Amino acid sequence: MSDAPHIPVLINAILDACAPIHGTWLDGTFGAGGYTRRLLDAGAERVIAVDRDPLAFEMAQDWIGDYGDRIVPVAGTFSKLDEYAQNLDGVVLDLGVSSMQLDLAERGFSFMRDGPLDMRMSQSGFSAADLVNMKDEAEIADIIYLYGEERASRRIAKAIVAARPVTTTAQLARIVESCLPRPKPNQSHPATRTFQALRIAVNDEYGELATGMEAAERALAPGGQLAVVTFHSVEDRMAKRFIQTRSATTPNANRYAPVLDTVVPAFTQKTRKAIVADKDEVAMNPRSRSAKLRVAIRTDAPAQPMDRKDMGMPMMKGDAQ
Repeated sequence: MSDAPHIPVLINAILDACAPIHGTWLDGTFGAGGYTRRLLDAGAERVIAVDRDPLAFEMAQDWIGDYGDRIVPVAGTFSKLDEYAQNLDGVVLDLGVSSMQLDLAERGFSFMRDGPLDMRMSQSGFSAADLVNMKDEAEIADIIYLYGEERASRRIAKAIVAARPVTTTAQLARIVESCLPRPKPNQSHPATRTFQALRIAVNDEYGELATGMEAAERALAPGGQLAVVTFHSVEDRMAKRFIQTRSATTPNANRYAPVLDTVVPAFTQKTRKAIVADKDEVAMNPRSRSAKLRVAIRTDAPAQPMDRKDMGMPMMKGDAQ
């Protein structure tokens, strides 16, 4: 079998935390197949491989057949994972954009490569170009501030609207750079937060995460394990609060809400603190530097929905909770 085209982040930590690996797992972000292959090699009998990007399965054609029926590819989103399988022994979610998407200029995810301003993981629907050219200035500013935590969001939004039409990644990067000070050595590119915000908005990444964790709760068998790998603070906050709340190890996140009846825990936490990459992994794979892993074990308690605000999910005006 051919070597994986990328190094899956924190995979050894996942295998260690969830050992022994067995039964049927669902990989909610198949990407280049790194997690799926390692899960199978570690002892999983079968992996339901989910991805909304058609390119993921196209790129796997050369090797996926080597695993026979042990890999079940599903074109879809992990927010619907409970529709694809039930009584799972494990679910793994690796959030954010994949390296193969960043590397292709025509996908429009990266300010490092000039291409059409796209950013759609599914390659369909509303693009980043549609967003910056059709939304009003105030909404663009809110998206950049809320999803990118960019303090200069209003200045950037005003410059974007003044420069319309904005159609390429390089054009957008230049606009953002013109609004911010020149970065100091070792600081991230000025456009990093704006590109992150637009990508999250285009792909509804926070909504996907919230709904996906709830779907995992419905799909996991008692004793099944949920492993979530996040790459920035908002994602990690959502995963942390979901697991803590559904494990009944934290008070209601909304302190002004009425006192609730005792919650029967739907999960137990594997570790109270997030697992991070060791220095060897960071040296080998710099992308792992910001990654955090949280793992929880499903109980037999009934699944329940969770309020998005209690999960710490950033909410745009008019968003449903």
